[in-house]
Amino acid sequence: MKKVAFVCVHNSCRSQIAEALAKKYGYGIIEAYSAGTELRNEINQDAVRLMKDMYAIDMEESQRPKLIDEIPKVDYIITMGCNVVCPTLPYEYESEDWGLEDPSGKQDEEFIKTIEEIDKKVKKLIENLK
Repeated sequence: MKKVAFVCVHNSCRSQIAEALAKKYGYGIIEAYSAGTELRNEINQDAVRLMKDMYAIDMEESQRPKLIDEIPKVDYIITMGCNVVCPTLPYEYESEDWGLEDPSGKQDEEFIKTIEEIDKKVKKLIENLK
C-alpha cells in the first residue's frame, strides 16, 4: 500500500478532512496520514461537526493534530494550498499541492465547498494509485 500524507500549516482542518476521507475511500489501497508544520490543540470544530453531518465520520475518534516528524516515511505528500514549505525530509517522495483555501472562521457554505473539493481530489488520488 502507498503511504500518503496530507500536510497543512496547523493540521487542524483541510489536512484532517483529507486524511479522514482517504481512510474512508482508500481502505486497503493507501495508508493516509495528516500532519502540520505548526500545531493547533485540536481539530477545527466546524470541520469535525460538518464531517459528522456529511459522512458520519468522527475525526476526533482516531485523529489528532500532529507535526510532520510524527508520521512515518510516506510515498506521497499532498499540501493543501497554504504555502507550506515542508521541511526537507530524508527520503524520496512525490508531492503535489491542491491549492485549497482555508475555510477556518468562515460560514458553513465555505466549509462544505472545501470538503466537497477535498472529496473529489481524494477520490481522484485513490483512483490514480490503484
